[in-house]
Amino acid sequence: MRNHTWYSLFILISILTGCKKQASESVIHYTSFPTGKELKAITIELDTAIFRYPFRMQAQGDRVIVMDLHNANHYFHLFTYPEFRYVSSFGKRGDAPDEMLAAENFRFVGDQEVEVWTLDSNKSTITRLGFSTSRDSLLHAKAVALDKNLLRPLDFCIYEDSLMIIPDYSGENRFCFVSPAGKLLYKSGQIPTTNLVALNESKPVLSQAWRSFVDYHPRHGIVAAATQLGEVLEIYNYRDSTHTVLIGPNGEPEFQEMNGYAIPAGIMGFSDVQVTDNYIYTVFHGRKFKDMMKNPDKIVDGGQFIYVFDLKGNPVCKYTLDRFVNGLFVDETTQKIYATDVNSNQPLVYFAL
Repeated sequence: MRNHTWYSLFILISILTGCKKQASESVIHYTSFPTGKELKAITIELDTAIFRYPFRMQAQGDRVIVMDLHNANHYFHLFTYPEFRYVSSFGKRGDAPDEMLAAENFRFVGDQEVEVWTLDSNKSTITRLGFSTSRDSLLHAKAVALDKNLLRPLDFCIYEDSLMIIPDYSGENRFCFVSPAGKLLYKSGQIPTTNLVALNESKPVLSQAWRSFVDYHPRHGIVAAATQLGEVLEIYNYRDSTHTVLIGPNGEPEFQEMNGYAIPAGIMGFSDVQVTDNYIYTVFHGRKFKDMMKNPDKIVDGGQFIYVFDLKGNPVCKYTLDRFVNGLFVDETTQKIYATDVNSNQPLVYFAL
């Protein structure tokens, strides 16, 4: 990786300069999609059975990583791409210095000297790993402790190949900009809620209800944030300082406050988001909690829909799947959507567009 010192300073100055201008915010209510299509999953045949709860998937070059939330030994598994031949596992579960307690997400960083950064919410650390010469394993390079002013980071994305953007769970702002050394540099934005009582009196609880999954596209300068509850997708364009809030038929995240915690109500919303060269893809659930609680033993894990928006926020297409998935990876070159299905003994699938 490059020397980050001067680059981080340049980015910080750019952020501070850009934030002097109030971002132009627009709110769009959508009710439907102009097109819809049913997709049938094609199972990816694996040469190993190691998964317990595959939740996230990302590929870069000839390697793909699948994050396994409940694996007894390792959180991450490395495969060849697109063959999906098992290579190795990393991110060992445990409390030793080079082990992880609670993996939340991971990111590929860089184009030439590619690294993988992982987030451990319990340890509040970002761990950087580098590929071995053979690219058959990932080696521990550095663990960075995150600023103590960050409240339990639950997701992150890499901004301009250097800084990290982490949702702000204090509720004071929407995002925290964090240096490669883990230092909190700046906060920006605000939860776009109409619940002014919660915004003024219960910010941490509100931020729990507005927990969002995030992704960033460096060429477009776009951060997308999709809410786990309700049906809200935010698009932050850091090139033109615009902020677009898309609200679907199910509205904002609904919750009840109890002893300082947000108890989910309403619906289960999105579970993953990816910004590609052309579109924003999301996994959407849309099931009501009250309905799921009527038959808790019959709850199927995941969402049955993939919602697609253009980079301006216009609804493009609603895909209805023949199974329920949690995480996705979109390869626009091959026109395939890869996904994780924790309900199946063969949990990795793809859908041809």
